[in-house]
Amino acid sequence: MADTVERESMEYDVVIVGGGPAGLAAAIRLKQLAASAGREVSVCVLEKGSEIGAHILSGAVIDPIAINELIPDWKAKGAPIDTPVTRDRFYFLGPAGSIRLPNVLMPPLMSNHGNYIVSLGNLCRWLATQAEALGVEIYPGFPAADIVYGDKGEVKGVVTGDLGVARDGHHKDSYTPGMNLLGKYTLFAEGARGSLTKILCDKFQLREGRDTQKFGIGLKELWELKPEHHQRGLVMHTVGWPLDNATGGGAFLYHWGENFCSLGFVVHLNYANPYLSPFDEFQRVKHHPRIRAMLEGGKRIGYGARAITEGGLQSVPRLAFPGGALIGCCAGFMNVPRIKGSHNAMKTGMLAAEAAFAALGAGRAGDVLEGYEPAYRRSHVYRDLKRVRNVKPLWSRLGTFLGVPLAAIDMWTNQLLGLSVFGTLKHGKPDYATLKHASACKPIDYPRPDGIISFDKLSSVFLSNTSHEEDQPVHLVLRDPTIPIRVNLPEYAEPAQRYCPAGVYEVVRDTAGPRFQINAQNCVHCKTCDIKDPAQNITWVTPEGGGGPNYSNM
Repeated sequence: MADTVERESMEYDVVIVGGGPAGLAAAIRLKQLAASAGREVSVCVLEKGSEIGAHILSGAVIDPIAINELIPDWKAKGAPIDTPVTRDRFYFLGPAGSIRLPNVLMPPLMSNHGNYIVSLGNLCRWLATQAEALGVEIYPGFPAADIVYGDKGEVKGVVTGDLGVARDGHHKDSYTPGMNLLGKYTLFAEGARGSLTKILCDKFQLREGRDTQKFGIGLKELWELKPEHHQRGLVMHTVGWPLDNATGGGAFLYHWGENFCSLGFVVHLNYANPYLSPFDEFQRVKHHPRIRAMLEGGKRIGYGARAITEGGLQSVPRLAFPGGALIGCCAGFMNVPRIKGSHNAMKTGMLAAEAAFAALGAGRAGDVLEGYEPAYRRSHVYRDLKRVRNVKPLWSRLGTFLGVPLAAIDMWTNQLLGLSVFGTLKHGKPDYATLKHASACKPIDYPRPDGIISFDKLSSVFLSNTSHEEDQPVHLVLRDPTIPIRVNLPEYAEPAQRYCPAGVYEVVRDTAGPRFQINAQNCVHCKTCDIKDPAQNITWVTPEGGGGPNYSNM
């Protein structure tokens, strides 16, 4: 955005970027502390979705440890957390059969009893009502598009995105410049692969001395099952087929509410075959007898996709910098084997809020919240991640058949002895560098969807309620527009056509030769392209406010 644009400014004590579990927990904690101390602390939350929860996508089975601390009487206040886990199942899938992994062999930390199956989007909507009741100002439909810096290079706040900019960059009649939202401290809770978080990590060298961050793509469908197939409280996880031994990931099925089933599939983004399509692997796994039997006669009512952080303890960056801090999944607090991060996101939001409140009380502003990272290292978040720190490296190095059993043993030794025979393993290459050349790989022949159990990308995107203003700049920016056809197509068969779960990228062939087409209006904001493009040529930036998916009950 041009510096010459005149912008209105609003000032707060704390500005929070992102209305997910971390951002809302931070806002609530700040207001709770202020009320207890009899002080006024002004807090605002920016959310790029059209409403709180519109862009929230998660399984989700939540560990209630953080919400128990934040809002102890959440049950009495009507939180949408009403399906406790009653059955926990783990399966290894083959092409036609399955083997159940006995629960007794699973490390205790993998047990889901005491946890709850929820719609995380609905939980965030409820948290927003709690925050607003405490005086938090929440602005949905206002993406944070840029960072405001002070004279000493400290973060002073953010700039919301301009409205009314045409695709060619000219200002339409409806043009409205974004605003400066300024704070004594700014907390970034953008989720995995946050666009501003990337900038902050580079500017303040937050990843110096830390391992590379790793990612997966999580795809999810919401199904309404036939009543006789619904098992309220059932949690089921699988590994194995249809993925090969070298490709990490697996499926999850969570039965909750009135005949709902959250059905998902995770593929680790360090896969090597450029012909692999996470979306099509997801559609394929649904035809396995273990899963298909549950879905038959049911109806698919929702779809979405989102990148998830998988680096764990080794990959958590430095959390605080002059004027702000990283909280939640933009820093990478997900526990990979448990596929859980919401409890850690909420707790880190609370810890940063406590550090910011103490700093404000001391009359400080714009400096480093030095108390935040030590508090994180003393918290259950650090302990949670430390016990599972080698699961992802072992799985990546040794594959599913050997890596997963060794990871289970490692979790047991960490649980019982507080140590690992492996120490702390490194992750190796970033995910964009793991693809092999197409010439060294075999194309994958995916079956056509039947329209009953499996579906195509476009009908799936329709269920995500994705919408973007058509006449706006493309928010998927190519550093070099020639790379997709000149480099990625001959070397990798242009994998963007397959790793994108929404049909955004196409190679169109006509009389003039192949050309790269970006269907930006389909984008569900998963960020996979920003992560997996082998040339790191695609940068995801925020589109016009309110654009993207509008998830319901996801």
